[in-house]
Amino acid sequence: MPVSYREEVSKSLLILLVQEPSYQFIFSNPKAEQPGSLFSLTPFLPVHLTGTKYSCGSGGCGACTVMVSRYDPKTKKIHHYPVTACLVPICSLYGAAVTTVEGVGSIKTRIHPVQERLAKCHGTQCGFCSPGMVMSIYTLLRNHPEPTPEQITEALGGNLCRCTGYRPIVESGKTFYSYTSLSISEVPFVFCFVEMCTKLYNEDEFQPFDPSQEPIFPPELIRMAEDPNKRRLTFRGKRTTWITPVNLNDLLELKTNFPEAPIIMGNTAVGPSIKFRDEFHPVFISPLGLQELYFVDSTDDGVTIGAGYSLAQLNDALHFIVSEQPKEKTKTYHALLKHLRTLAGAQIRNMATLGGHVVSRPNFSDLNPILAAGNATINLISKEGKRQIPLDGRFLEKSPEANLKSEETVLSVYIPHSTRWHFVSGLRIAQRQENAFAMVNAGMSVKFEDGTDTIKELQMFYGSVGPTVVSASKTCQQLTGRYWNDQMLSDACQLVLDEIYIPPDAEGGMVEYRRTLIISLLFKFYLKVRRGLNKMVRTTSLGLWFQCLRTAGNKITCFVHEQCVDPYQPPQDPVGHPVMHQSAIKHTTGEAVFVDDIPPISQELFLAVVTSTRAHAKIILIDTSEALALPGVADVITAEDVPGDNNYQGEIFYAQNEVICVGQIVCTVAADTYAHAKEAAKKVRIVYEDLEPRIITIEQALEHNSFLSAEKKIEQGNVEQAFKHVDQIIEGEVHVEGQEHFYMETQTILAIPQEEDKEMVLHLGTQFQTHVQEYVAAALNIPRNRIACHTKRAGGAFGGKVSKPALLGAVSAVAANKTGRPIRFILERGDDMLITAGRHPLLGKYKIGFMNNGVIKAADIEYYINGGCTPDESELVMEFIVLRCENAYYIPNFRCRGRPCKTNLPSNTAFRGFGFPQGIVVSEAYITAVASQCNLTPEQVKEINMYKRTSRTVHKQIFNPEPLRRCWKECLEKSSFSARKLAAEEFNKKNYWKKRGLAVVPMKFTVGMPTTFYNQAAALVHIYLDGSVLVSHGGCELGQGLHTKMIQVASRELNIPESYIHLSETNTTTVPNATFTAGSMGADINGKAVQNACQILKARLQPVIRKNPKGTWEEWISEAYEESINLSTTGYFKGYQTNMDWKKGEGDAFPYFVYGASCSEVEVDCLTGAHKLLRTDIFMDAAFSINPAVDIGQIEGAFVQGMGFYTIEELKYSPEGVLYSRGPDDYKIPTVTEIPEEFNVTLVRSQNPIAIYSSKGLGEAGMFLGSSVLFAIYDAVAAARRERGLTKTFTLSSPATPELIRMTCVDQFTDMVRVVRRAPY
Repeated sequence: MPVSYREEVSKSLLILLVQEPSYQFIFSNPKAEQPGSLFSLTPFLPVHLTGTKYSCGSGGCGACTVMVSRYDPKTKKIHHYPVTACLVPICSLYGAAVTTVEGVGSIKTRIHPVQERLAKCHGTQCGFCSPGMVMSIYTLLRNHPEPTPEQITEALGGNLCRCTGYRPIVESGKTFYSYTSLSISEVPFVFCFVEMCTKLYNEDEFQPFDPSQEPIFPPELIRMAEDPNKRRLTFRGKRTTWITPVNLNDLLELKTNFPEAPIIMGNTAVGPSIKFRDEFHPVFISPLGLQELYFVDSTDDGVTIGAGYSLAQLNDALHFIVSEQPKEKTKTYHALLKHLRTLAGAQIRNMATLGGHVVSRPNFSDLNPILAAGNATINLISKEGKRQIPLDGRFLEKSPEANLKSEETVLSVYIPHSTRWHFVSGLRIAQRQENAFAMVNAGMSVKFEDGTDTIKELQMFYGSVGPTVVSASKTCQQLTGRYWNDQMLSDACQLVLDEIYIPPDAEGGMVEYRRTLIISLLFKFYLKVRRGLNKMVRTTSLGLWFQCLRTAGNKITCFVHEQCVDPYQPPQDPVGHPVMHQSAIKHTTGEAVFVDDIPPISQELFLAVVTSTRAHAKIILIDTSEALALPGVADVITAEDVPGDNNYQGEIFYAQNEVICVGQIVCTVAADTYAHAKEAAKKVRIVYEDLEPRIITIEQALEHNSFLSAEKKIEQGNVEQAFKHVDQIIEGEVHVEGQEHFYMETQTILAIPQEEDKEMVLHLGTQFQTHVQEYVAAALNIPRNRIACHTKRAGGAFGGKVSKPALLGAVSAVAANKTGRPIRFILERGDDMLITAGRHPLLGKYKIGFMNNGVIKAADIEYYINGGCTPDESELVMEFIVLRCENAYYIPNFRCRGRPCKTNLPSNTAFRGFGFPQGIVVSEAYITAVASQCNLTPEQVKEINMYKRTSRTVHKQIFNPEPLRRCWKECLEKSSFSARKLAAEEFNKKNYWKKRGLAVVPMKFTVGMPTTFYNQAAALVHIYLDGSVLVSHGGCELGQGLHTKMIQVASRELNIPESYIHLSETNTTTVPNATFTAGSMGADINGKAVQNACQILKARLQPVIRKNPKGTWEEWISEAYEESINLSTTGYFKGYQTNMDWKKGEGDAFPYFVYGASCSEVEVDCLTGAHKLLRTDIFMDAAFSINPAVDIGQIEGAFVQGMGFYTIEELKYSPEGVLYSRGPDDYKIPTVTEIPEEFNVTLVRSQNPIAIYSSKGLGEAGMFLGSSVLFAIYDAVAAARRERGLTKTFTLSSPATPELIRMTCVDQFTDMVRVVRRAPY
């Protein structure tokens, strides 16, 4: 076989060696045979190597990170670098060694220190992202055995994690670095643990790291690289040909012969176009490794860099040049380096090349505007010879006369040195700090007449303001000869706004914001130049104008304050100790099995979906003929093929007669490969006839009186009467937008029809197996006892795998039933985001009556959520919003009503916090508004109105707020809130364009369900004759450490080591009728069930133990068996006794409350809307934590997820109901750079006798605490508005994106921007 996979068994190192220079592709992996298969390593990986995870397919998440190693015959050195396997072309790996996570270490042989430390530092939760994290850190260590903490964070910038909040991941990396070589002021990241009895982990347990023990680079690859008789390489696929030239002349020959063929180096531009935009090229030319394209040539005037240099190599080269040259010559290089640090992630920077980036000319390019401003030149070559073209406005705007000729290729880029009177700068603003396309960026430069501030030459280039990078050349011409002063700035702003026009319906929307950024970035450049001139010539004072360039520091500290366990607790008892996640090592070695890791099953088919493109329409025709005629297609499944109910409890499996949202499943295609299924799905022709009304927003639903259920209401006191006896009344609205779950493992199902009795086996990641079983049984019209659901683990869920897997499970089971073959159904990231929806958007309306001293006397609250097109969980979410709406405040006259709206969007569903994170933003908003009206701080109004003694909630449930008061008090005191608030005020007085804000939010959160039977749980525990124990329960492992806690419970109850206990999976054949793993009650209820089972078994063993009190566990088990004592039993927990009577509006709806408080401090850039999270302090009422490491991880992860929800995560829809944000390029979750610079978490002790071991469920509570960031931003923006004379109370809706922040900080620049009609979203 031409492509061989050579595995070194001793090291488990995967090496891909393409051994023949010309061959036909032969595929052994069914996933690999796909159009464009020359373009992805992922499907080429052997079936049994499952550690490299596929998550987004666009290189944006890092889950598929692998290490590529190459030998450079020129330097005689080996270069290791990370790449994303979903993008790196397989053919580009000729002569390279590829190391996957299996090559780093394995539990079968020896785990690597990177894997061990990530696991023991509690840096894994669901584990789906962990192999990618391992590979990023491991690759860094191969190049830098003692990396600095800054290098660690930089290496992880291209890896997303939705579970942990990043802190423990970074911490595991920093264990490889010794701080003894640096002074404390030089250390950018410091992690400490204080006020603890035991640390979360023990560094003494770590195996030493010895870089000399890493696998050697394969000698045969060195010989190949040094072979003087290299030949052109040609790889031919079914539709495409990949050619690698042997030298530069060969490359030029190929470009002459194939002028339209793209040149592929890193594949970061062409690859996504092929995958997502169906771009096709019959021939690809890849000069990767061509020595003539890899060089740096420095002269007295500038530097020439080869086009083949990756952006990472460019970064290294520029750093070296900067270190060698005087500062005045390196201004362009500094500007480039600043943007290279945040451009994409490390993987993409190691794949993308300078030449490719320059010549592709993306409109969002961060580098091209700077290169143009720095007067760079592109050196081109063809068979006709060499020529130079300026990298200027004409080139970037793709003027025909400035384009490359079809036979030309980029040889190098020349970047001249800057001069003393030449200033160059790059500016950008993006949704998040790193790995995000800029919303607007700019490269600007100005040259002055020597010794003056007279403009000699001015250049301004803007990205992301049009279809290409745009040059403001006319503006620059008119300003030449002017003095660099405020009048020039004022004229420049008006001129550039007139020159650069963004139409109202421009792609990407945000028209007013982007226009404002055009002049805001110009102003920033103006101030930076003024500062430089001020050092060189006498100029006027800069005053407040100058105070915008300060940036926040970069020290990150983290203090985790942990509980102490009872000193008399037996050392063998693990409860209360920070036990590592039971699958952590398997997570980090890639050996934890997820659904798609299950090996291919004989005759299995792959399923691809055909979804509606209309929000509300009648289906006139479904034509499948063309799809069925394609090779490999087994069948097309429609509503007609559902043997049972197709519309079950309001949820529609396959659209029938009409579609009710964009993204609704109309039919599915089953084929022998996913590529064939996907290709056939494109050929299904559907004819629609649009129907009215088309309802997209909450406002439209209210207009059409469109709701999913009746109103929910709770009330106390006499609201109307109270409004007559207050000093002031305010009314307002708050909009809280939705959120995408973005679990790292998309919805994945393997449905296997059995040969007898219509049985169906499903392997899937879900939170609610019983629900899946119910829906599949309904769809197939068979009893539930024929449906077996298996869940080993899920790669994240956050509520998104409660109800959606049931619908998707029914869809896949119907396909399996019709075809009679196993169905593997894996949603691509874009389809997952489109079909499954997420958190409910919310509209809150309030009317508040209060006294001038801040006491709130009356509140009337209305909530509306966008439920989407079917019921799903919307009614229950609204119930929870209404029940929790008061949060921590007592208002004697209080009324809350809410209804879920029915719209033509995909149905929104459960999400961590279940309505609380949206609903309580409204409560905190009106508290803040009251404070503004009373000239009090929000914290004062919160203190005045907070519950202070044992009371009843609005729904009449008694509770004691003492833990709430303690969390609140400790948060204010230990965060030094008062002192820091004064410091922030002082900072704000001195800084006009940057403002700091602080906010503290209290929380009264609920656990469990208001219906008793939803709180029940069961377990099954077996003791085997060797003394080993197998535990099964109804909870699903989602990354929250549920199985780990259950092993701790069993260990304590049976008084045996954890090593004796095994927990394999959750399935419906062992524990039937299990409730969902949600509502923060997984450990609560399943722990009680496991405890019950273990106590039953322990009681059965007591007679044996009494007879032989000094015997061993194994001896007792043997004796018990000989006495015919049953060593297996079920355990059961009836459930917390909860109830809610909605007719009366009262009930003991929840078993207990979780309390907390969070203080956050931010710094806002008023010119761009960017913010930096400086510090967060969290105080969480944990009662007694069963596993502090797991609980702290849940708190931190939830907080960061909440912070993302309230700030940068933004879903965008068109007016027609089309979701635009369908992947990591468009939807931004927090990265490692978004976490607080100082992050303090304290577990506060209390009593909770109702729960197992007096613990509390903490999986969701931290989510809302992320709103402290939102309200800190509000505080900073309010300070800016007050300084500008805008004292009127304002509402800052969620998310507080850079756009919203900037446009709320009204100033002369926003006033200059014309009012234009809003773009589609």
